[in-house]
Amino acid sequence: MAVLGAAVLAAHLWLAATQWPTRLGAGAADTARQRFEVAFVTELQPAAPSAGPPPAPAAPRVRRLPGAAPAASAPMFETQAAVLPAEPAADAIVLPAMDSLVAAEPASVDDTGLAGEAMATAAAPASAASASAAPFDWPPSTRLSYRLTGEARGPVQGQARVEWLRQGHRYQVVMEASVGPSFAPLMTRRETSEGEITTEGLSPRHYEMEMKVVLRPPRRTRIEMGPEQVRLPTGETLQRPAGLQDAVSQFVHMTWLFTVQPALLTPGRSIEMPLALPRRVEPWIYGVVGTETLYTEAGVLEAVHVRPRRPARPGDFTAEMWVAPSLQNLPVRIQVRQDSEHWIDLALERLPQQAAPATRAGP
Repeated sequence: MAVLGAAVLAAHLWLAATQWPTRLGAGAADTARQRFEVAFVTELQPAAPSAGPPPAPAAPRVRRLPGAAPAASAPMFETQAAVLPAEPAADAIVLPAMDSLVAAEPASVDDTGLAGEAMATAAAPASAASASAAPFDWPPSTRLSYRLTGEARGPVQGQARVEWLRQGHRYQVVMEASVGPSFAPLMTRRETSEGEITTEGLSPRHYEMEMKVVLRPPRRTRIEMGPEQVRLPTGETLQRPAGLQDAVSQFVHMTWLFTVQPALLTPGRSIEMPLALPRRVEPWIYGVVGTETLYTEAGVLEAVHVRPRRPARPGDFTAEMWVAPSLQNLPVRIQVRQDSEHWIDLALERLPQQAAPATRAGP
């Protein structure tokens, strides 16, 4: 069995070195942006939201892994048994296709996927939030750690981390994911959004993606977002729409929206924002599905399920999130899916870590 496992792994590494798609990379890596230096000194404990929890459906859905025990003393992450396979062995990791799944462009779900739920659309521009809400006290720098599982021509497992970092009125959101053992990953992907904290949420200026695969040189893609224009990796320059976000800043921006406008967490509501993606800039609409109970390694959490509402197009990927009102509306689960055979799932594996409270950013 060991020989067979080594042969399979060698074949996968050869595929990664010779066949790995390069469409996400704009060229060989050069100098990456420097990460803000932050010390995480405390663990965020669940607490009731200051504005009150969102309305919950009459019968919240509970999703479980096969064989998971729902006892609070030994919680396990829960989801549909038909979707998640049993946890794979370490030598079952398969690399191909993961570059298009890890923190991929958020994609769309046909409205029929939300049939039977309230569909009242309530677009939420950032300006409306700031006009109707009290001053928002941005949370201190925060780190979220996830366990990564999924399917990509075979079962995959790994780890992921999302960090919200602050320095005065500037921010960084860093999302890192890796496949394979943490001490020697076979593939890593790092996405960074950097910009300004404003009274209307986040205003990203730079987005960068770096991909590293064993036996291949790193690849990097950048999007530059000026006050009036957006420059894509292709060199194309587009007008910058109001409220623009990128593939990773959108998660923190939605956390801000849900905090200043808790009514947006009502099932059937919508959140619309323009996104700067590697090949285009376009509006994106997310729909609020409802509240679900998640059994995670960090404990039992009530989380609100949010997913794209626009019609799907070939080549798109779905990016869904579950935010926990008891944990400052942070995403405690993120799922990126291409189809029923290609997907990854990030499940919170410990309570969020935070830096010491900082002075509130914003005028």
